[in-house]
Amino acid sequence: MAEPLPDANLLPALLTAVEAAATVAFALSGLLEAARKRLDAVGVCVVAGLAAFGGGTLRDVLLDRRPFFWVEHAAWLWGLLALCVAAMGVLRARHFAPTERAMQWPDALGLGLFSAGGTQIALAQGMPAIVAVLMGVVTATFGGVLRDIVCNEIPSAFSDHRPYAVCAFAGGWVLVGALALGVSPGTALLLAAGAASGLRALALVTDFRLPQWSSGEDPRGGK
Repeated sequence: MAEPLPDANLLPALLTAVEAAATVAFALSGLLEAARKRLDAVGVCVVAGLAAFGGGTLRDVLLDRRPFFWVEHAAWLWGLLALCVAAMGVLRARHFAPTERAMQWPDALGLGLFSAGGTQIALAQGMPAIVAVLMGVVTATFGGVLRDIVCNEIPSAFSDHRPYAVCAFAGGWVLVGALALGVSPGTALLLAAGAASGLRALALVTDFRLPQWSSGEDPRGGK
């Protein structure tokens, strides 16, 4: 029997590391948004948890994947609580005023990591490429959507007009394309994460915006 390739042995550990990094990145974006909204300690923990675990949980539900990734790695819950407590202490002690722009950078990092990891998980379950890429988009975007809804905001993924879900979608296809070209799964995963996060960061730096939908009516009620 042939020996498994070293990269194949390392892939589960790399996937876990990518999901852990993405979870921390999105938890930080949730923390900053909750602090910006001046929520209490419970609100901070809830918003950070929704941002960190929401997209991956929906992916696991759609793929009928059990246990959920945060149940399988229950220590992450303790890590999230510790991160929330530490962040609240730092923000209070240093009188740091979180801004919307500060939240966007950890969010961009989490977007790339989750889109690549979600796509890889779906491919490993035998999903067609388009389904796998969409699972990556769900993983990458819905935590942020839940975060914004709970904070009484129109989700930024739908409203700020700078590419967001589009970046996750592109990152998923980078993974699919790299695997089709024979790139090792671990390398393909990192390339896809870098592509999605890089595209989002580029959109933020250049302030590139997608066209805004218009029905031809003035939003103030005129024509």
